[in-house]
Amino acid sequence: MKKLEETKHYKILIVDDDRLIRTVIREILEKSGYRVMEAGDFASAMEIIYQVTPDLILLDVVLPDLDGYEICRVLRNDTRTSHIPIIMLTSRKDTEDKVAGLEAGADDYITKPFEEAELLARIKTHLRRAKQEKSFNPLTGLPGNILIEEQIKHEVSRKDHKFAVMYVDLDNFKAYNDVYGFLKGDEVIKFLAYILEQCVREYGNPHDFIGHIGGDDFIAITTPDKVDAICSNLINRFDSAIPFFYSEEDRKRGYIITKDRMNREMKFPIMTLSIAVVSNERRPIENHWQVAEIAAELKKYAKTIEGSVYVKDRRTK
Repeated sequence: MKKLEETKHYKILIVDDDRLIRTVIREILEKSGYRVMEAGDFASAMEIIYQVTPDLILLDVVLPDLDGYEICRVLRNDTRTSHIPIIMLTSRKDTEDKVAGLEAGADDYITKPFEEAELLARIKTHLRRAKQEKSFNPLTGLPGNILIEEQIKHEVSRKDHKFAVMYVDLDNFKAYNDVYGFLKGDEVIKFLAYILEQCVREYGNPHDFIGHIGGDDFIAITTPDKVDAICSNLINRFDSAIPFFYSEEDRKRGYIITKDRMNREMKFPIMTLSIAVVSNERRPIENHWQVAEIAAELKKYAKTIEGSVYVKDRRTK
């Protein structure tokens, strides 16, 4: 029963034009607790993928329209599907065919006929790997959205426990990315992650939590008494170092120049930080959605203030 509970939320799409093969695989997967979908060609497969977003795709090489290699390339070149694990199925045993599949972007390759145990083992391995990749941000190595949500739920559920959630956001980051490129932008993201970790470790509690929501958004969870020291030191370190991520010319004038969609020239100041602090120190927090809602309000207000700033929720209800 536990095995079925672990697999029942995973959705697997079988793409194969042979109905008998699809039926055999479906029975194997459903017996193991997976939710199964089927497609016999490219068009029906893509319709399912974009509507449902499967957790894993079993993709046959030989199909009536596009072959499996081409479908794999399409999926890998689309940001909506590039993360989905793909295991290719074929009756061909040549090494060249396997290499072609892997070069097209497949994660694995299984030759027909296959053993039931091998198929299930490969699927389990790739689902576990995909879950791990989702759990940690690949750029910073910090916990991602799944673990962040779990941690906030844990904080909220603890009775008589005071916590503070700090949402850290960069101001004018998009403009910087547009002018300097995403590689330079990634360096800024990694720098912010580094000093955030430094400040939490130095001024917070031993087991405080740090996460990377995505892009230029970070989160740190501590206790209310540690917030001022963490935020003020984070702002000081960021403001002192961030000008050096700009060219000497931009640094001297204090802003960068870029153009909007109407080709109008726009000026954007040197990046700053907006930090929203949500706490149950003054009022109860019932769930993790409430934390996110309060943070959105505070962050919107923080961005109306010039320069780097942190804003704490002081409301009692």
